[in-house]
Formats: sequence, C-alpha cells, structure tokens
Amino acid sequence: MSSLLIRYQRFVPFLAVLGAVTALGIGTSWAKHYLFPLVGAQGTTAVRVGLSALLLLLLWRPWRWQLSRKDLRAIVLYGAMLGATNLTFYMSLRTLPFGLAVAIEFSGPLLMAVLSSRRAIDFVWVALAVVGLGMLLPLGMNGSTLDPTGVAYALAAATFWALYIVFGKRVGHLHAGHSVSLGLLAAAVVVVPVGVVHAGTALLSPYVLLVGVGVAAVSSAIPISLEMMALKRLPKEAFGIMISMEPAVAALLALVLLGEVLTFNQWLAICLIMSASMGTAMTARRAEQGKLQPA
Repeated sequence: MSSLLIRYQRFVPFLAVLGAVTALGIGTSWAKHYLFPLVGAQGTTAVRVGLSALLLLLLWRPWRWQLSRKDLRAIVLYGAMLGATNLTFYMSLRTLPFGLAVAIEFSGPLLMAVLSSRRAIDFVWVALAVVGLGMLLPLGMNGSTLDPTGVAYALAAATFWALYIVFGKRVGHLHAGHSVSLGLLAAAVVVVPVGVVHAGTALLSPYVLLVGVGVAAVSSAIPISLEMMALKRLPKEAFGIMISMEPAVAALLALVLLGEVLTFNQWLAICLIMSASMGTAMTARRAEQGKLQPA
C-alpha cells in the first residue's frame, strides 16, 4: 500500500502542472469571451487578479505566518511582475488569438533559460525559437497578419513573465499559500487601479462580478497555486518540460471555446517554440546530471 502511495505521489507534481495549464486556458477563454466586451482587457485583468487575491487571502490567511523584510520585498516584486504579466497579456488578447499570444509570451522564459547557459546545443533551441517567432511576428517579409500592437503587448508579457519566474524562485522556500496569496495582493495593487480608470463602475456589475469570481478561481487562483506546488516538488528542468505544453493547450482550448482557427504555419510556429522550450529543459537536465557523475 505504501509503495502504491509513493508511486502516486510521484505523479502529483506533473498532474499539478497539467491541471494548471488546462485551468488557465479555460479561465482565460472565459474571460475573453464574457468579460472583454463588458469591461475591456484592463477591467478583466482587474477583476481576475483582484478577486483571485481576495479568494486566496480568505483561503490561506497569510497573516498567520511571519515574514522577514527580505521575503516581503521578494513577494512585492514577484506580485508586481505577476500583475504586469497579466495586464500586458490580456491587452495582447484584444487583437491576437489566444494560442499565438501564449506562444509569443513563452519567448521570455525561454530566452532567460538559454541565456543562463553557454552550451553549443542551446544555439539549436535559440534557432528554433527565433524561426517560430519569425513566423508569427509582423516583420514585413513573412506574411504575418498579426496586429503589431498586440504583438508588442505579448512581448512585454514575455519579459514580465521571465522576471516573475526569477522572483517566484526567491519566494519558493515559503509556504505556497503564503507566497501566492500575498503575491496576488501585490499584483492587485498594480492592476486594479488601471482597471478602475478604464471601466469604472462597470466593474461592480453583478454579472461581471459573478463571472469574474469563476474566472478568478479557474484562471488565477487554481493554476498559480498548482504551479507553486509543482515548483517546490519538481526540478526546474522537469517543470520547464511540462509547462511547454501551454501554447498548444491554449490554442486547442481557444479553438473549442472561442472558435479561433489557426493556419498551418501558425501551428508550425507554436510547435517550433514548444520544441525549443522542451529541448532547453531536457538538455539542461542532462547537463546537470553530467556534473553530478563521478569523474
């Protein structure tokens, strides 16, 4: 019985990542379909992040734990990057298909991972990512019809996401509920004022609040908590491999829930970016294992 339980526990982190990716895709699709027409991307971000913060504050009651000044600064930075990532990503969704926005956003963490290494194989992953992005970005020679403003927001989200991972690692030693609840509170401080300025009293509509609670739970509270759980139990390379499925999951969910049909070239670009991300994670893991082997 104990061996069966141990085997099951090994799968928990991987199931957590899969659940996080799926929940994020469903919640974001709901937000784009139901909330964007009513309160815009800015208002949707405010509702999503603000209500997520309230839900997790009530659930985890982070005031029960002590917090050092160093950890508080790290949480504030982690939360600020989380808020900025959400806002810029939702701004990109105004004009970009969901799956493509996620693929472009992936370039941030991918580039950060590659730049931290100096191995020759990493140039292969860089080349794959560059080709994939080149097929998506409106560079004037590749036939891309993506909106330049939407792409710029997606690239900004990529930058903020990379920084979010950096600061998220710095609070990884804290209880997941503690860091995530306070991080979302800091994120809410960043994005809620922007949403209020844009949407005003429309944010207080009963319908907006009702849908917002569902979106907040499914697209923020659940996936962020699951990701932090996985990060504490998985090597970063394994986490990177698992999270690489997000662009494809997002594109498939957008196809089913939003009717967003991508071209063959766009699917190919997504596959190239995913391959670059998985390749980076896999070779990083092998390199680390090689360092641990006796001479």
